[in-house]
Amino acid sequence: MKERMINQVLYGMQEILEDSQLSELKTVLQNVLCGYRVEPENQEIMVLDDSWRDDLESYLMAKALEGKSAATLKRYRYELNRLLSYVNKAVDKIRPGDISGYMRAYKRARGISNQTLKNIRAVFSSFFGWLRDRDRVRKNPMVQVEQIKVEKKIRKPYSDTEREKMLRNCRTLRDKAMLEFLYSTAVRVSELAALNISDVRFGTRDMIVFGKGAKERVVYLNERSNMYLLEYLAIREDNNPALFVAERSPHRRLTKSGVEDIVRKTGRKAGVHAFPHRFRRTAATNALNRGMPVQEVAKLLGHSKLETTMEYCTVEQESVKFHHGKYLSA
Repeated sequence: MKERMINQVLYGMQEILEDSQLSELKTVLQNVLCGYRVEPENQEIMVLDDSWRDDLESYLMAKALEGKSAATLKRYRYELNRLLSYVNKAVDKIRPGDISGYMRAYKRARGISNQTLKNIRAVFSSFFGWLRDRDRVRKNPMVQVEQIKVEKKIRKPYSDTEREKMLRNCRTLRDKAMLEFLYSTAVRVSELAALNISDVRFGTRDMIVFGKGAKERVVYLNERSNMYLLEYLAIREDNNPALFVAERSPHRRLTKSGVEDIVRKTGRKAGVHAFPHRFRRTAATNALNRGMPVQEVAKLLGHSKLETTMEYCTVEQESVKFHHGKYLSA
């Protein structure tokens, strides 16, 4: 209730105050109200319409049946619950202006980036599109909610030199095996953390991983990744079934955050800005630039849309020049 009241005040002042002033006002309100409990004065006449809760639960159930992860469902619930409790209307009474007003107030109150706001807008679009498809609302209000412009940044893959520097600066054989594994298989860090030794088929140098939406795909080990992984497993003395484990006893399975920490520290030592997902982008870019058809790259990454795959890839100008000469020479 308190946070909702602060957001309403900020929303009402957004046409009068600058962003910096709104930020200061938010801080003052939080400090003044931190020791108080805020309740409506006339609870007996206050009109509450929380019928949206049933629609929200139905939507989340549908997404769960589609195979959305627990983390994704948690994010959907969080963002939609904030919007719907703020607007406080039945879903068929919510108008585009209600959503736009909330998004402007939320951006200024929280100081979030346009990319974050765009992601939130996508959650709202999914929800109201789902309601429209089931005739719970006559019109989808998101159609008239302004799009969020985001400056596109070129996210560069690792160069061959950067990857080699990182391999030479790995602290342990485990770290070296893990970095090459991330590149060869192009798996997500959460997928790597879930893998067991028994999942790897060393005879065919491949394995099945389960990605987003419980979809499975086959990924592959190159020669160097296969060699490092076998060497790492040969020196392990624990009984943990996990593919990658902590160095210290009791040698627990490496978590997603554990893998991220190892990659960051290795990159820092090598003078490279490093994070696990960059290996996935690098694998996709190198595969595409070296001739793998985009459909096969998408299959390797587990993408259902080619557009998503192309967002991962940085097409080298030299490759464009080579293929221009090959296909458009005359």
